[in-house]
Amino acid sequence: MEKIKLEILGLSPSQSQTGSFALVLGEEYGNRRLPIIIGMFEAQAIAIEIEKIQPNRPMTHDLFKSFAKAFNYSVSEIIISDLKEGIFFARLQCTDGIRDTVIDARPSDAIAIALRFNVPIYTYETILSEAGITSGSQTDADEPIEEIVQSSKPRSWTDQIKNMSLEELHKVLEQSLNNEEYEKAAKIRDEIARRN
Repeated sequence: MEKIKLEILGLSPSQSQTGSFALVLGEEYGNRRLPIIIGMFEAQAIAIEIEKIQPNRPMTHDLFKSFAKAFNYSVSEIIISDLKEGIFFARLQCTDGIRDTVIDARPSDAIAIALRFNVPIYTYETILSEAGITSGSQTDADEPIEEIVQSSKPRSWTDQIKNMSLEELHKVLEQSLNNEEYEKAAKIRDEIARRN
């Protein structure tokens, strides 16, 4: 099956599921978009790497990268490989230079790892045909694609927190403090103060 290269176009709070985010991937040489709903913590792991923020302590995906490198493994690519009953599946293609290994993963984790290893993201035509949205078309919820893909660049952490509810902000603030991510915690605190 021929692979289609994808790139990250946007990460924004989901309009349909509170506490979730829409990760929008775009076909490299086309106008189809692949929106994937992911959790808040997975979105944070992706946003941290996009923004090149250095956490005080390694996050899970950073640990994976350190572990892989310690044993001379690298990730060569990730593939959004399947879609079953509305759930996406992904695979990490790994190698130590002698053996190639395939590891199943959630797409959000696979993409967070792809960013850390600076490797390409692919999918197959069957998945883009089934779940992709062509620019200018309407989604199942009759929302214009422009509302799903709000920009051609990944959104900054500051932009993301502006669209969160106060309840979500308090949860993310607590998580940031627990993870010793004080810079993020300060931005969240400022956003909460601005609203009060």
